[in-house]
Amino acid sequence: MTDGAISAMAGPAALPRKNGELVFKAPWEGRAFGLAVALTEAGAYDWEAFRERLIGEIDRADEDDGTHYYERWLASLERVLVESEMISTDELAERARELAAHDEHEHDHDHDHTHDHDHDHAHMTREVTT
Repeated sequence: MTDGAISAMAGPAALPRKNGELVFKAPWEGRAFGLAVALTEAGAYDWEAFRERLIGEIDRADEDDGTHYYERWLASLERVLVESEMISTDELAERARELAAHDEHEHDHDHDHTHDHDHDHAHMTREVTT
């Protein structure tokens, strides 16, 4: 059900694509996409509720403010999770602070990011607004 709803998204809510394939500029964008889809498929919220919030976020975003599609996607996901009471705004803000602190700690060193262990150093840090 969700796959058809996602591929049918048109207009401003249409997913960024190149040659028919989804386009993610950073790893966090793909994770945000996957999380929204997985939560919908798990029955956490209705896809249409998410899509409506996404359209609203896109409509509110000024095209010249540098706001990117997946930033609006994440804001929509946060809003629908708060509205469905899966997480509170305080919990969301605390988690964002934890991620920002982790990112500062991880990147507050002077060496390249080529490591022998397999994990991603790209972390999204942004201020939470509700």
